[in-house]
Amino acid sequence: MCVILHHQIEITMKKIILLTAVLISSFSFAEISNSEKSILISLYNATNGSNWNTKWDLNQPVSKWFGVKVENDKVIELNLSNNNLKGALPTEIGGLKNVRIINFFKNELTGVIPASIGDMKSLQVLNLSFNQFSGSIPASIANASNLVSVELFMNALTGEIPSTINKLNKLELLSLYNNQLSGELPAELFALQSIKVLQLNSNKFTGKLSPDVANLKTLESLVLFDNNLAGTIPFELEKLNNLKEMNVSYNNFNGFVSKTLAEKDTFKMTMVNEFGVASTLNVVDKDKAIVNEE
Repeated sequence: MCVILHHQIEITMKKIILLTAVLISSFSFAEISNSEKSILISLYNATNGSNWNTKWDLNQPVSKWFGVKVENDKVIELNLSNNNLKGALPTEIGGLKNVRIINFFKNELTGVIPASIGDMKSLQVLNLSFNQFSGSIPASIANASNLVSVELFMNALTGEIPSTINKLNKLELLSLYNNQLSGELPAELFALQSIKVLQLNSNKFTGKLSPDVANLKTLESLVLFDNNLAGTIPFELEKLNNLKEMNVSYNNFNGFVSKTLAEKDTFKMTMVNEFGVASTLNVVDKDKAIVNEE
């Protein structure tokens, strides 16, 4: 009797173990929704997926696709950096409502940045740098209000920084260098209360640097070199106690600059005049500079 009972218990335990294994397997490879899968396939086709460095096997579960991270049956990350993506991003990409990270760094993506990026309410990190994007930065990007990091450097973007930028109140990093952006720096830029790194160098920005730059209390790095900014450098920059790195050289700034600011600048306040001649700004004590300016 005991032998029979022991045998039945053994069979039952084996069934439980087998069932558990099946459940774990099913959970591990659970599929995302058809709509999200369709968006990913659109991305694959639009960016010449058959020639990616690491391709997707569309017959495999999405969770096994290279660079795709799935959590609770939803796509939360797309990391396809340096993977030979070519072509324009499809508008449908904005339908990935749960994505937190998009990293398409160093590919050959062209066309405009889709306005639908603003529909990605969970997006925290956006890196589209080192591609061939053209056109302007879509104003709708500000609707992705959870963005903490935006990197769009090394593209061919034109136009101005959208005035909606101030809606990104969680933004800590904004890197737009080496594009063809122009116009004046919008007043809304100086309302970014969480910004730590602001990299706008090697563009075509004009106008003055507003004293409102002092509102960026959390700023640690300010990089504006190689633009066409003019006027005097505001002494209000000295109020930024967290500022560790600054480079505003190779602009058209003139007048006087304080010793404190000159020492922080990477190129020691070297400017270029209208004839292309480089010279350094006059460095004086702040109080004397204010008197001379008056």
